[in-house]
Amino acid sequence: MKQAQVCIVGGGCVGLTLALGLAKADISVVVIDATSTQALPTDEYGLRVSALSIASQTLLEQLNVWPEIIAQRACAYTHMDVRDADSFGKIAFNNEQLELEHLGHIVENDIIRYALIKELEQQPSATLMFDTEYQQIHQSESDVFITLKSGEPIIAKLLVAADGANSAIRKQFNMALSFKDYDHHALVATVKTKEPHANTARQVFLPTGPLAFLPLSDANTHSIVWSTSPNHCDELLAMDDSAFNKAVMAAIDGQCGLCEVQSARAAFPLKMRYAQQWVSGKVVLIGDAAHTIHPLAGLGMNLGLKDAAYLIELLTSDSKEFASTRTLRDYERTRKLDAQKHIAMMQGLKELFEGANPVKKLIRGVGLSLVDNLGPIKHLFAKEAIGK
Repeated sequence: MKQAQVCIVGGGCVGLTLALGLAKADISVVVIDATSTQALPTDEYGLRVSALSIASQTLLEQLNVWPEIIAQRACAYTHMDVRDADSFGKIAFNNEQLELEHLGHIVENDIIRYALIKELEQQPSATLMFDTEYQQIHQSESDVFITLKSGEPIIAKLLVAADGANSAIRKQFNMALSFKDYDHHALVATVKTKEPHANTARQVFLPTGPLAFLPLSDANTHSIVWSTSPNHCDELLAMDDSAFNKAVMAAIDGQCGLCEVQSARAAFPLKMRYAQQWVSGKVVLIGDAAHTIHPLAGLGMNLGLKDAAYLIELLTSDSKEFASTRTLRDYERTRKLDAQKHIAMMQGLKELFEGANPVKKLIRGVGLSLVDNLGPIKHLFAKEAIGK
């Protein structure tokens, strides 16, 4: 039998960040994950990347994970270029305007996970159980009882569900979920261009949805995230490489010259999910188990890391009862409000930039041009974009 103050189900980046923050504060933690531990990254770029904000970087620095991430592979971006393909609207800003060293980093999710695991393996208060599945979860007023498929029991004071968008734990404890299909699929791939990316994160809003060009550590290589209708996504997946290269270059309006896809292409459906209840007794939701959001602003990972950071802060400052009802309700209330704000903002942006309605096109063009030319408003827009 294992005993721990916290058991985390889900060994993705958010769950592991929470585990590391707690373990470094001498709070005993067990992580259960059905997948394998993360292998050493290869020379090939991973398809899933995140645009880590400065706030997320600071958190990972505090946990002594950032040096390993930088040692493996990360790309600091110093410029952002956002434009509407169907109007004259455009906004661009850079790190110097905000008096920053950079605006953020593009990092492969596998590298973030690898660095977290490497640091967690050095923590005596942490137990990592990969290739491990649970069978049953029950809770009393003060404890949570987890039975593994092997039959081994685990007793914890708190169970954190970091088991992703289709969280089985959320379903088991009947935590109500608000749900909206964005009617978009996200196609991801790695693309090389003739011209260098110049450390610029680019996003163009097309009538069918946004296309992001995210700079990678090689000067001419980008990770692309193309959010579009399911039918268009199927068409893009079915194209041969030559046709796909032409489609990508046309969509980005040739900003970086000729494009050449370097990887397989993958796609996944986009859905907004928002748990109406984040706490049930001693069970707490975090990250994608609590909320998923459209990737057009790259907020998903950063929102999850903010969940982890706030829960670490609350649990490590408990002076009386560990994981008290008051503490968990504080977490739920604070993080729900932040998630609500960003989900509403992304929905508004998606609807505004969707389609070719002439009124929308005018609003988009005028709005982006005003923001780009008005210093104080542009500064606020930029700070929101980088998570400051």
